[in-house]
Amino acid sequence: MCASNQNPQTRFQAVKRRMRGACEVARREIGSVKLLAVSKRQPTSAIRLLHGLGQRAFGENYVDEAVEKMEALKDLDIEWHFIGPIQSNKTRLIAEHFDWAQSIDREKIVRRLAAQRPEASNPLNVLIQVNLDDEAQKAGCHPKDLPKLAAAVAAEPRLCLRGLMAIPAPRADGNDQQQVFERLAAMMAELKIHHPAMDCLSAGMSADLEAAIAAGSTLVRVGTDLFGPRSDS
Repeated sequence: MCASNQNPQTRFQAVKRRMRGACEVARREIGSVKLLAVSKRQPTSAIRLLHGLGQRAFGENYVDEAVEKMEALKDLDIEWHFIGPIQSNKTRLIAEHFDWAQSIDREKIVRRLAAQRPEASNPLNVLIQVNLDDEAQKAGCHPKDLPKLAAAVAAEPRLCLRGLMAIPAPRADGNDQQQVFERLAAMMAELKIHHPAMDCLSAGMSADLEAAIAAGSTLVRVGTDLFGPRSDS
């Protein structure tokens, strides 16, 4: 049965079942992988419903849309992640409103987020986005630039370097999917030598979450399989 024909609880349970199964196959603890619900273009009513089922972390791609949702849902204990490309003119809103920024890919953005993070807020949790396949149309740091960018984040007291994120090019074969995620995990392991507090590998979406979990992902990002089709689709 496709996601559009299922009710929210059924979709939520199906995704959690896939995550549990992937953890069992990889011989990982069931709770070692967190679910991020990608709620872009979804109404606040859908977020509120999923929150009622137990989901707490939500990811947004568009800053202005997200800030409106945050105001409407301020009565809920939601952990907000920004996961879209970061424009310089949107860094203040991200720094002021989000708990996590998963798509850091250049030092200019690091400096702006650090300068604009309110002193009254906890440091902003940061993931560096890696462009694993060197795709010109896709955001992300080139792997060779990771050490320098990680050092820049770590030097900012208003930011907390938590790990890496990637959106690889689609691969139909499960082994190919796992291999690319294993490359990302290896990059994280190398960085952890100098930044031991890194603990989040954001990798895997609806089509490849099993491969990502097998490679060590600690957070998978799922949208349509949780919410059904978006209003812009």
